Amino acid sequence: MKKSLLIPVAAFASVSLLMLAGCSNSGGGGETTATTAAERACVILPDAATSPRWETLDRPSLDKAFTDAGFEADIQNAQGDTSKYATIADQQLSKGCGVMVLVDYNGAAVAVAAKAKGEGIPVIAYDRPIEGADYYVSFDNEKVGELEGQSIVDGLKAAGKDPATASVVYMGGDPADGNAKMFHDGADKIMAAAGIKPAQEPPGVWDGDKSATNFEQALTALGGKVDAVWVANDTNAAGVITILDKNGLTVPVSGQDASVAGLQNVLLGKQTATVYKQVPLEADAASKLAISLLKGDKPTADKKLADGTPYIAVTPVLVGPADVETVVTNGDASASEICTAEVQAACAQYGVK
Repeated sequence: MKKSLLIPVAAFASVSLLMLAGCSNSGGGGETTATTAAERACVILPDAATSPRWETLDRPSLDKAFTDAGFEADIQNAQGDTSKYATIADQQLSKGCGVMVLVDYNGAAVAVAAKAKGEGIPVIAYDRPIEGADYYVSFDNEKVGELEGQSIVDGLKAAGKDPATASVVYMGGDPADGNAKMFHDGADKIMAAAGIKPAQEPPGVWDGDKSATNFEQALTALGGKVDAVWVANDTNAAGVITILDKNGLTVPVSGQDASVAGLQNVLLGKQTATVYKQVPLEADAASKLAISLLKGDKPTADKKLADGTPYIAVTPVLVGPADVETVVTNGDASASEICTAEVQAACAQYGVK
């Protein structure tokens, strides 16, 4: 598959938004009054373990967008704890929120969304769908899966394997995450069209260590024979690759997030490609939408989820070894992090600097 170096920026252009002007209130004598609830954007991130993006990319991008537009950003992280998620939400709501931007964690956001809407606060489901949300902003998740599936098909063909007879293991994400099914369905659409059927499909998780264990058991059940592994993200792929390394195997492996570990594995030839989701683009789409709501507008979107929720979909791209430098150039990874001693030769080969 031809890799594109173009990072699309117009995926959310169909949203009816106003220009991002500052909205601070001024009192007598030119002094700014205390922030009102209507000027607060309340954001809950899910954790810091399943992906480093939440703290390193999403938080600073969202915070800057809201503060630059003159609004207060209350951004907190549930740290993988559903009880903490609920507590954070209660604290934010007690202070007042003009809009809530929620990344779901194991269904915790559903009750929060219901509570917020009961108070007349609009809710944006960010990156992961949430039942009852007013809007959904994410990358095109089925497209993510399609790119992953295509990387597996192309990898098999490059290795001289017939996809229709290849032994392919499917390693999906946690089904509690609404995106996991979309990743799976998108990937399966492409792989099934090439004749691929899963030889083994362990339960989905978002955990590198558990993925390693699950894959090792699947590999044992297959008598140590595997031709490719569809993996839903880079963290899980890293776990799978530890088992492949242990068994002296190198086969096509997919992933997403363009994490440092994922990019290293791509450069080393241990992972065929990673789906690059330029997080600032997603954060920009969500913050523009939220700011429009804070201003009292009623924005629209061209796409909808199956339940009718307006859906703003940002376009992802596939990154192979020759495209890693694009991620660095965009500021979503640094060469100093990627190009460790083990990876320096590959970095030099592919111009990562």
